[in-house]
Amino acid sequence: MSDVEVYGIRHHGPGSARALRGALEEFKPDAVLIEGPPEADPIVELAGDPGMVPPVALLAYSPAPGDGDGGRKAAFWPFAEFSPEWQAVRYALGAGVLVRFCDLPAANQLVPSREDDSEGPEEDAPSPSEAAEGIRLDPLGWLAKAAGYDDAERWWDDVVEHRGGGPSPFPAIAEAMAELREQLAGLPEGASSGGLPAGHLRREEQREAHMRRTLRRTLKEGHERVAVVCGAWHVPALRAKVPATHDDRTLRGLPKAKVAMTWVPWTHGRLAGRSGYGAGVRSPGWYHHLFTARDRPIERWLTAAARVLRDEDLHVSSAHVIEAVRLAEALAALRGRPLAGLDEVTEATRAVLCEGADLPVELIQRRMVVGERLGAVPERTPMVPLQRDLQSEQRRLRLKPSALDKEQDLDLRKPTDLERSRLLHRLRLLDVDWGVPSDTGRSKGTFRETWTLAWRPEFDVELIEASVWGTTVRGATAARAEAMAAHAATLADLTSVAERCLLADLGDALPTVMRALADRAAVDTDVAHLMCAMPALVRALRYGDVRDTSTGPLRTVVDGLVVRICVGLPPAITGLDDDAAREFLAHVDAVHSALSLLAEEDHIERWRRTLERLLARPDVLHGLIEGRLTRLLLDAGRLHDVPDRMARAVSAGAAPDRAAAWVEGFLSGGALILMHDDALLRLVDDWISGLPGDSFTDVLPLLRRTFGAYADAERRSIGERLRHRNESPAPSPDRDEEAFDESRAAPAVDTTLRILGWPNRRVPAPPMPATGGRGRTDDEEGSA
Repeated sequence: MSDVEVYGIRHHGPGSARALRGALEEFKPDAVLIEGPPEADPIVELAGDPGMVPPVALLAYSPAPGDGDGGRKAAFWPFAEFSPEWQAVRYALGAGVLVRFCDLPAANQLVPSREDDSEGPEEDAPSPSEAAEGIRLDPLGWLAKAAGYDDAERWWDDVVEHRGGGPSPFPAIAEAMAELREQLAGLPEGASSGGLPAGHLRREEQREAHMRRTLRRTLKEGHERVAVVCGAWHVPALRAKVPATHDDRTLRGLPKAKVAMTWVPWTHGRLAGRSGYGAGVRSPGWYHHLFTARDRPIERWLTAAARVLRDEDLHVSSAHVIEAVRLAEALAALRGRPLAGLDEVTEATRAVLCEGADLPVELIQRRMVVGERLGAVPERTPMVPLQRDLQSEQRRLRLKPSALDKEQDLDLRKPTDLERSRLLHRLRLLDVDWGVPSDTGRSKGTFRETWTLAWRPEFDVELIEASVWGTTVRGATAARAEAMAAHAATLADLTSVAERCLLADLGDALPTVMRALADRAAVDTDVAHLMCAMPALVRALRYGDVRDTSTGPLRTVVDGLVVRICVGLPPAITGLDDDAAREFLAHVDAVHSALSLLAEEDHIERWRRTLERLLARPDVLHGLIEGRLTRLLLDAGRLHDVPDRMARAVSAGAAPDRAAAWVEGFLSGGALILMHDDALLRLVDDWISGLPGDSFTDVLPLLRRTFGAYADAERRSIGERLRHRNESPAPSPDRDEEAFDESRAAPAVDTTLRILGWPNRRVPAPPMPATGGRGRTDDEEGSA
């Protein structure tokens, strides 16, 4: 006589997991069926490997990504140590009994579906349709509401998770679910669907039909004591006497997709409901603690929280911990809870350990309540070659994946750091953003890079999808770069690919990319496109110098672009409206910065001569462009009449909007020039002060945009200079000359020249006043 026990659990519940483990040890089944994809049966034994460390997930994926069927390409079934399904698997493997997954196959679930899982509104007095919808979508929430709770998770914690022992909860759970499903079946026809789409209900029926089919097959194979572990909602359906023919009809003709199955590491953060995981819990870190801390969980939790705060140099004593425990237990007693829950512990933490401050509480929330524990899978887990190659590279370069954000500072002069940088850049070309470069590094030199590393479970899916390009990271990246170059829409896209190839040291792909880049640059006649392409190419050349990669073909392209930009810029930059002028201003600044970075004197000289020719025809330039070109040439030391130019630009005969545009362009490089050049500051001040009321109102938005971009300290300094200028007259040139004493400055000049390595020169020391006794006379000082 066969004996079947169906255990209704809540996914990722520590109380369910502990109660299930005890129930299985008491029942001693010879077969365990678990809600999950049957394709995982061949690899379920890996869960017993010492190298398998939860949280982990079963991953079902299409082995031929990109076939264009429009459906989902991957699905995960996560497990934590406190997941009842995981404990069932570990029990079965430890007891040496059959373990099998019984849910609808992933091959059917990965087929595109148009079902809508959206929840309907919840009212105080729901209609029959709304009641059915609430029961189907959230049966535990419905039971919690019936018990007087407004939080389903809190109710489940009190009833199941925080139970210290006693009888098994599974009979009561099964009875409650049977009652809910009976009420659902008793609703009027058409209301039992609860407004849910037919696809959702069909999929639910198919899942339960397949669970029953697997149970029948297991019993037919001769197993007499079978334990079935499934979501609590499915318990009545698996206990029901449903004919096999009915299930066969339900499952007949289901579409299938070709899938493969493996194990991948997972994180506690991805188990949280806030991550979008439908079966997620609010506090995976708390649940992990409840499962692993069998005795005194509240004391242990608050002690760990105190340790986290001490690590951040916050003063927390043992007395704080004791008082926090007392407060959490008192709150639980007042609220009628069997054990202090996360709400009570958090309130005690805030009030006692954090003394009312919110930031330390947020730290504990991030580190402990959710946590970022990253699981691991054994070496013999099925993987695509690209995954294995990446793991090999991670070990070789000593880059260990972590779920927590970790800053990695790389010195490209060191061989290991250079290889790390290349690996991270290659992965970014494959859309695996394990590392994200930061622009806030401590060093601005090209030999330093700062990355933020954080491993995410979905990277395994992206690696599987990227395996279509090759079996190694380098080979796959090179093939992907060549494909990106072939399909690049613009010249700027091509230059970006070339830059990334150099950063990733893809010598195999670079010739193909460079040919495409040279061909596109030769036929592109749009000066704006050429200017957009220049910065990336120059950066690539600079990185090539540091990374020891060949950049000869790239330099040829850059040389050609500089000539074509200088020739094509004058006709392209004349006669622009406001929007086009602002766009070209960004292009001019980008090219100017790029050429300064390149530091090729011939190119810089050609560029400056081009700007000088443009300034010789101010009548055809937009005020914004003319002002900016004036500033660039001033900074380069090529203009000596800038005050006169500004005076003409802001004179009474100039239109106020053009004058404001000229000032905006001139000052767009920063406020330093106004902070240190009194003549220009006076010109700007006199022009603004002399504007008529109507004209001032017209140019005010332009002025606000210009000065609003300055830092507060810069604006304050300019204001102070203007205030002092208005309070006292400027010193006369004669007084300035009298204030300068060449003889007193001579020793400082001599010292500065020696520091700079210039030839020493004898200079007279400043005269010292005559003194009595041994004091030197002026003649003695001069001879010395």
